[in-house]
Amino acid sequence: MSHTVMTTTTTTVRSSGDGVLNLGYSRTIPGLLKIGQLLSLLIVLLCIRLSNGWPGWAAFQFFEVVVLWFLMAFLIFFLMHLFRLQTKMPCINWPLTEFFHYSVGSVLIFIASIIAAVNCGGVSSLVVASVFGFIATFLMVVNLWTSYSVTCGPTAGASV
Repeated sequence: MSHTVMTTTTTTVRSSGDGVLNLGYSRTIPGLLKIGQLLSLLIVLLCIRLSNGWPGWAAFQFFEVVVLWFLMAFLIFFLMHLFRLQTKMPCINWPLTEFFHYSVGSVLIFIASIIAAVNCGGVSSLVVASVFGFIATFLMVVNLWTSYSVTCGPTAGASV
């Protein structure tokens, strides 16, 4: 009587789609754009808060409120992508929501940066805040440009 011994080994490969945390998102173009926006808006907020003597108090209050609002909103969007929370709430069209939010944010931060640049009065930290506001606006426009095809699809004049 002969006995055969068979051994089997199974290996489990974890794909990037598994798990709770999606660290790969932070290495993609949209993830890097969101990180850049968050950092630039954080620098703007710190420059405004740590500045001594605002030449135009109302202008910088507006700048601070706009920057703080969109900093929190972009942080929420980044964390949603990082933890894959948008898949748990499929009733909301997240690409369209982000598209509209970035559209409004780029316009408001651009206006606030112009107002801050005009009213900075030579205070260096406020000049830096205004410059980083323009950088954040540029990053948001780039994000809008890259996400347009995902949100709105191909152009209307394209033939199928």
